[in-house]
Amino acid sequence: MQYTSEIIINKPLDFVIKKMNNPNNMKHWQDGLVANEYISGSPGQFGAKMKLHYNFGKRKMELIETITKQNLPDEFHATYTTKGVRNIQENYFVNFKGHSTKWICKNAFEPTSLKMNAMLFFMPKAFKKQTKMYMANFKNFAENNSTVSNA
Repeated sequence: MQYTSEIIINKPLDFVIKKMNNPNNMKHWQDGLVANEYISGSPGQFGAKMKLHYNFGKRKMELIETITKQNLPDEFHATYTTKGVRNIQENYFVNFKGHSTKWICKNAFEPTSLKMNAMLFFMPKAFKKQTKMYMANFKNFAENNSTVSNA
């Protein structure tokens, strides 16, 4: 399953990238994220791997993020792997009207289990809805938290 989502963030590109590129900020816009830990490579760089821990009520999930391309401020690509599925994500950031940023997020979900294959087939809207929710959460976080921290 493949799809593309877009959102306009009413902040300049450099500001958005600083917010996006700080792993400490992820908890502010990724609902359910409780912890993240680097497991290999240089943080934020090509080939780096990070384990992301999520709690969704009684359901716990771990994802492994592997950075496949890091060319900020223009693009950031990664794969996210968990039991049953791999998400190949390409993120593009474009200066929009000089004072805003257009974030384009391309997703390709590849099932690695029969159960997830069925979920992708019968519930594609759930995956798209979660992507749009995280993008909207990030927009809200970036627009309403004016300080930029690199820590």
